[in-house]
Amino acid sequence: MNIPTDRRSFLKLAGTATAGILGFPSILHAQNKGDKLRVALIATGGKGGAHIDMVRRAGDLCVAHCDVDTKRQGGVPKHWADSRFYQDYRILLEKEMKNIDAVLISTPDHHHYLPTALAMEAGKHCYTQKPLVHTVWEARQLLAGVKKYKVATQMGNQGHSGRGNREIYEYVNSGMLGDVTEIHCCTNRPVWPQGLERPEGSDPVPANLDWDLFLGCAPERPYKDKRVYHDFNWRGWYDFGGGALADMACHTMDSIFWSMNLGLPTSVEVLEIHGHTSETFPKGAIFRWTYAAGKLPNGKPRPELVIYWYEGKLLKDGVEVPASERMRRPAKLAEGRKLAPSGNVYFGTKHDLIIEGNYGDTSRISQTEEEKKANPIGKAPEMLPRNPDGEGDFGQYMEWQRACKGEKSWDSPGSNFLYAAPFTESILLGNIALRVGKVNEKLLYNSDKMSFTNNAAANSFLTKEYRKGWEHKLV
Repeated sequence: MNIPTDRRSFLKLAGTATAGILGFPSILHAQNKGDKLRVALIATGGKGGAHIDMVRRAGDLCVAHCDVDTKRQGGVPKHWADSRFYQDYRILLEKEMKNIDAVLISTPDHHHYLPTALAMEAGKHCYTQKPLVHTVWEARQLLAGVKKYKVATQMGNQGHSGRGNREIYEYVNSGMLGDVTEIHCCTNRPVWPQGLERPEGSDPVPANLDWDLFLGCAPERPYKDKRVYHDFNWRGWYDFGGGALADMACHTMDSIFWSMNLGLPTSVEVLEIHGHTSETFPKGAIFRWTYAAGKLPNGKPRPELVIYWYEGKLLKDGVEVPASERMRRPAKLAEGRKLAPSGNVYFGTKHDLIIEGNYGDTSRISQTEEEKKANPIGKAPEMLPRNPDGEGDFGQYMEWQRACKGEKSWDSPGSNFLYAAPFTESILLGNIALRVGKVNEKLLYNSDKMSFTNNAAANSFLTKEYRKGWEHKLV
């Protein structure tokens, strides 16, 4: 990493400390068993508020926190008056590494990789918000990194700890659906602006915001009013976010990757784009991935699987409609009944499964009204234990916290990076097809070589150019 001398010394020390613990990760974890976890919170506005609540509710300690915006410290000063504040997470990690056990990261997407990588190198546990990373290369780096450093990790797709996705897993692996060959997913996102060109000119940078730190690894651009980039709408810009797909598929597709035991796809393509620009993700789009035949988690074979994703607003008869109105409908769904604005439909050889919500909130086998009256089909038999800490963010946090303390193994969290990195990579491949912009062109993907075999332009989007001072190779 090309960084100032004082930060080079930090990385050298971090590397030395890491080398000393690699052979004994269980001893390191056991030292914290039964104690309060000492954490650093990186980004305390927005989703960082949920991190604050999780740490406080668990009784753990925030010893340091960071945000590029001094006004976005949330409840940290109230709950942990002694927590030390920084605007630059690189300095926080340099100064506080000896004082912390773990980090929680809820920055914009383009900042997910670097603090996670730096913390992992120093043997610190990481809870990183979804999507795990911004590029496929970053996903591969964190996957190799967690295998090397064996720290406790978790991606913040909180539905993975909930009841809903477990029930979907059980429908699939109990055999109730038969062979699932096609799954259609939709989201009502984006709920932030997309399909925009970059605004002209610049606005004064507020005194509370370090705009250069917000940009981080992204190319320089002038600051504009907060309604454009900071503090929420960054999601729609290629340089900062991942659009609706990266933002929501880590939730809505989670049950698919879990229940179907997917690896990486053999191909990806974009089928429709509505309102696309060179700067932002579109107003709406339809994607398709193909996965080779494999085995379910229960060990039984599954056939080739095709996944469709619908997002935002799409055209139907020349009029913009919610993406869900363009989805394939189950044959037994009553005419006139709408699919949920966010959810999935699993198409099986025995039954179709209709799922509503981003976290598998409700799921039911599709039946006609007559079938429901004569022979209603209930839930699948329970196959997975339910989270003892309940639904949502807190259950996801506690699953990770126990691994941090050594009460469970480093790889016990359900959305640890061994799972989350390939999952995120698969999602990001869709955004590469979008960036290439050729509708109905199937991009063939060789996952072993991390390469598209039929499109050189697609390969250029597997990584990105990092602004000087922000480059870092983990492994």
